[in-house]
Amino acid sequence: MSDRDTDFGAFLAGFVLGGLAGAVTALLLAPQSGEETRLQIHDKSIELKDKATETAEEYRVRADEFSKQAKVRADEYIASTQQVLEKQLERVQSSKAETEEVLADQEAAEEAIEDALEEVDEDAEESTT
Repeated sequence: MSDRDTDFGAFLAGFVLGGLAGAVTALLLAPQSGEETRLQIHDKSIELKDKATETAEEYRVRADEFSKQAKVRADEYIASTQQVLEKQLERVQSSKAETEEVLADQEAAEEAIEDALEEVDEDAEESTT
């Protein structure tokens, strides 16, 4: 947006300087009295000021519209990113739950094997005594 500000500033400066140069040239070449020339310079300066104000206002309105559009796009991006992250979180939580179930089953199987081995050891001791 900095380039746009610079471009607009250059445009506005060129617009004002061109207008002033044209007005001064026209006034110097026109055969009129000093009072008429001063009045004409005054009128032209007011006209140029009004045009510059109008141009600046148009630029401000366009900048506001751009800002609003950028905010809408940012909000949409944030919402879509949040949805993706929520889905990923659900997947991770589901995977965690499945892993915990597998680990619990594995621990139960290990305990069952240990119990079976203990029973075998006890049976072997009983049969040898």
